[in-house]
Amino acid sequence: MCVNMLTKFEALRAIHDTGAVLIIRLDSEEEALAVSHAAIAGGIRALEITLSVPGAKRIITKLSEEYASQGIVIGAGTVLDAQSAFACVDAGAQMLVSPNLDPGMLNVANRYQAVSISGAFTPTEVVDTLSAGADIVKLFPTEISGPGYLKTVRAPLAQAPILPAGSANPDNVGEWIAAGAAAIGIGSYVTKAAKASGDYNDVTIAARAMLEAISAARGLGVQG
Repeated sequence: MCVNMLTKFEALRAIHDTGAVLIIRLDSEEEALAVSHAAIAGGIRALEITLSVPGAKRIITKLSEEYASQGIVIGAGTVLDAQSAFACVDAGAQMLVSPNLDPGMLNVANRYQAVSISGAFTPTEVVDTLSAGADIVKLFPTEISGPGYLKTVRAPLAQAPILPAGSANPDNVGEWIAAGAAAIGIGSYVTKAAKASGDYNDVTIAARAMLEAISAARGLGVQG
């Protein structure tokens, strides 16, 4: 486990302050590392390395060793069971994310005080996820719902900290914030910003643009 671990409070504060979790789901270890470095340079403070990325646990270890002391939250995504959860925590992950509710994953996250973000879609699933001990509920999938759906779900469940994940960009992030999103799961707008140019500075620029849009939607100053 990473020797420079953040406390759970510090990790949650980093997510809250920026309002963003960057979801890294790419085809190679090298690309994932390059995008991660560039996004952090753009102000991202919480990253989810999905286990579908080749060498995901190595990436988590490398990033945790480099950035944990700087207040950056390095997490693992698509964590489907307790065994995978422990392996990720052991690699240095301080945040565990799943697309579904798995009590075993949440038990490991709580035992080792990693932030847990657990997937749900319906109101029943949201309540079950909170009852199981998740810190944040991941609204998934979002492509078939939208901000209006989130607003409707939060009407009776205003206490639920919900993070929509999918298709976020600077043009629509304000709608999600207005609907009550606690934070936004950011994907291809940032992670694939360098695909055409090959210049990872484009990732840094895209990350900064997303954070500025979130900050503006919250009525706050620009995140540095």
